[in-house]
Amino acid sequence: MIHQVVTRVSLDSFRERSAGKKVVILYPWTSYKNLFLGHFLSDRKDGLLYFCISTGQNTLKAWLSTMVEEFDAMLGGFGDHLKQALDGGSAGDLGRALAHDLGAYSKDPLTLFIDELDRIPFDDDFNAFIDGLVTKMPSNAQIAFSSRLLTYQPWYSLIAAGEAVVLGTEYRKNDIMFTVEDQPKPQIEVYGFGRGHAVVNGEEIENWDGALPRNLFFYFIDNPLVTRDDIFATFWPNLSVKEATNVFHVTKRKISERISAKVGDGENYELTLYSSGFYMPSDKVVRHYDVDDFQDAVERATISHDPNERKILYRRAIDLYKAPFLETIDMPWVEARRHHLKQLYAQALTGMARLMQQEGKQEEALGFFIRAVKETPEREDIHREIMRLYAEMGMVEDAKKQYKALEDYLKKALKIKPSQETRDLLATL
Repeated sequence: MIHQVVTRVSLDSFRERSAGKKVVILYPWTSYKNLFLGHFLSDRKDGLLYFCISTGQNTLKAWLSTMVEEFDAMLGGFGDHLKQALDGGSAGDLGRALAHDLGAYSKDPLTLFIDELDRIPFDDDFNAFIDGLVTKMPSNAQIAFSSRLLTYQPWYSLIAAGEAVVLGTEYRKNDIMFTVEDQPKPQIEVYGFGRGHAVVNGEEIENWDGALPRNLFFYFIDNPLVTRDDIFATFWPNLSVKEATNVFHVTKRKISERISAKVGDGENYELTLYSSGFYMPSDKVVRHYDVDDFQDAVERATISHDPNERKILYRRAIDLYKAPFLETIDMPWVEARRHHLKQLYAQALTGMARLMQQEGKQEEALGFFIRAVKETPEREDIHREIMRLYAEMGMVEDAKKQYKALEDYLKKALKIKPSQETRDLLATL
């Protein structure tokens, strides 16, 4: 169950979407890799070949050469066609050769999983390789790629032809790039930072017919995979199941009416659909959610090893966080979520501050640390960073004032003193 919560998709939906596809692209890998591996390890057992591209394999041939050597040693014979193609063959030849080797290895259902694909360049050779691979892919085989980055080609052409599927961008604005639709779907823009508001096809929903439909709307947006029990426990814990069911369906219908009225084509647009015991996002509308974008930016910055990429992502997260989450709603789930997002915001500010420190930009680093400690005044490590920066800049009295501010907060809020490490730092001043 925990994998389903993380990935925002039921296992049945996952199987249905990936079945029969020659190529499955998992993006971002942090959301889908564990579910994917768990699914195939349990369902296919010996029918899964796994390879993770390492930092040294930063070309197409380097990756394939290492992979075929490992598989050959592990399986006792694999890759005769690919070995030959690596000796002077074109990128397309490499793809076709790998397809032949997959077919020769097994006639049973087989999945080749390639992890951290973004370590190699998505250039013309890579496109030719994928084209050759898919063209000759045996019917029993499927290849899955896990990547933190995607390019338009070669994936879009494969998706348009029904040969590939991208998992991991459901209900996100960048999914539009990889979605082939005959008719454009209504666009719902949801902004959770600050007061909270929703826009359907460019027109804001202003009349919700009460607070309950609005609150349930934001709950569905922020919790894209929930059970009926989750909903009832959050909104109507003291009602009987029958009473809660009646109120729930009336409230849910009001949400649909507000969305459908803004679309204005006479159709009924549900925000959610019910499947396999879960309420999940309906495929009739496309969601854009600033909180999702914020979390994605912080997550990607945390795992990135590129300082420039991290700076861009932290900056994006900081810009998106315009105010605390849903300031006008006082419900336990909102308060818990608000606290979590505030912690992530402080993490982004702290991450940016440390990048500024690495670049020798002390004043900018100090500014980000000060903003971070306002959000999380209990964080002694941030207070110490501020004290050190003040001391380095010759502002010793300001460093002492920072310690006093921490001391006062901890005494009032937690009834404790600053740690020994912080007191030792003060002594060095």
